[in-house]
Amino acid sequence: MKNQSEKISAEYSKAIKDNKNIVSATGGAKFADYSAHELDSLPEGMTDSSFGCGNPLATSSVKEGDVVLDLGCGTGLDLLLAAEKVGAKGSVIGIDMNEDMLKKAKENISKSEFKNIELRNGMIEKLPVDSESIDWVISNCVINLSSDKEKAFTEIARVLKPNGQMLVSDIVSENMPWWVKKSGILTAACAGGTISEKLYLQGLKNAGITDCSVVARQYYEPTQLASAVVDLLPKFITKLSCCGKGIAEGMLIKIASPIAKNLWSAKFSGKCGT
Repeated sequence: MKNQSEKISAEYSKAIKDNKNIVSATGGAKFADYSAHELDSLPEGMTDSSFGCGNPLATSSVKEGDVVLDLGCGTGLDLLLAAEKVGAKGSVIGIDMNEDMLKKAKENISKSEFKNIELRNGMIEKLPVDSESIDWVISNCVINLSSDKEKAFTEIARVLKPNGQMLVSDIVSENMPWWVKKSGILTAACAGGTISEKLYLQGLKNAGITDCSVVARQYYEPTQLASAVVDLLPKFITKLSCCGKGIAEGMLIKIASPIAKNLWSAKFSGKCGT
């Protein structure tokens, strides 16, 4: 029987192979804080296979020569943006547990001019990275998928250099209905595995991350949440319609209304204490 990580990985592999646009609860708002210049600089079609919830580099002070680690790098969108910021003197490491994601990331990186990006297969709860070797840890809608967030937070603290910094975009929630937590599809869609901002910040602090704060938030409409789940449903269900309107999406919008009030994207920052 597959564990939660294996099930989530399988959902993302399916999304890549089926060329599905999104497996994230953020729907069409996932690129809201990426600039037009950043998106235009990416290889053609790259945004179609990106599953993030915000730009973790948007408010960072990543500079030339830094070493950046991307947790759950996916198909490599943030890797390319980070590589440009750190320049030839810096380096970027992408970690992902999914081989299909890493294969796609390798293809995207090969289309770019960057030679300072390294991909590694691994779990965010047990990073294949040396201790105190990273200047910046970034992540985009990944830690919410972890079944052991405390270990993920501890690993962030371990790999950061003294005074190294982290900036991650993630999905959080308050008072989420029990059936959302039990749903395998909604866990893969970045809703079922969420915790509150308070618990997220406390987890980072417990791991040794200091100056923890939420620097930005983004909220979503029920239609955005519904569209995220529709893409995961079997085709015969999504094709059902009445009076020219999709039945599945209409039902999901109604279901998503109470969820949308209690779920949002937050950008967390912190620093590794000396």
